[in-house]
Amino acid sequence: MSRPGHTGDTPVLAGSSPSSCADVTLYWLPLGAGGHCIRLNGRIFEALQARHEHRPIRDLYHSALQVRRGADRFVIEMTPVVGGGPADRGVVREGPVGSRLLGRSPLFRYEIRRWRDGTILDVAGAVAGPCIVSADATRAREVLRLVALVPALVWGRDESRAGEMWNSNSLTAWLLAGSGHRMETIGPPAHGRAPGWQAGLTVAARSSDSGRHHTMTHGRSARRVGNPSG
Repeated sequence: MSRPGHTGDTPVLAGSSPSSCADVTLYWLPLGAGGHCIRLNGRIFEALQARHEHRPIRDLYHSALQVRRGADRFVIEMTPVVGGGPADRGVVREGPVGSRLLGRSPLFRYEIRRWRDGTILDVAGAVAGPCIVSADATRAREVLRLVALVPALVWGRDESRAGEMWNSNSLTAWLLAGSGHRMETIGPPAHGRAPGWQAGLTVAARSSDSGRHHTMTHGRSARRVGNPSG
């Protein structure tokens, strides 16, 4: 079976073309679905956060994406590193959990998957069902291309100084924003919260601003070279 591997190239999608049926689907999964410890810790975290911010307690969610182009389907998500060959899960990126120092151990590392024909754990528990955020081949292709380019920031820390921690929701938000989706219309289910979502949007906006600045600077330099009097 063909796998995306560890390169930054867009996966070859056999039998598909820009006019093929394509979509990007977002899944909202209750935090800790299938894991009692994570669920309990999440509730404690949210209770303390809500008290600090003087607001009601909300349900917490983490997110995952599915991208289809023609007959090809990919699952994109961030998870702790698990055993086995990473190519079997389409792993394209890894990063540290908790701190750079801890990340030297495989026990404190996460992986980012672009998994052909992959599965999403506990997808049956997704709230509000699958949400198709776009049905556009260009956006679907761009999401797949960007997966291997996402910043490998420390999971659970605000290393980018975006105002909140970096996590799986940050990955999803970064990919959707970077691929041109209208983010003002995309968010967690009613009465819910997705920690890390805003961090992804903030880092994506910085990347976009940096790209525009580079393009403008490069353009001005080119004009000066081509036309000294300009």
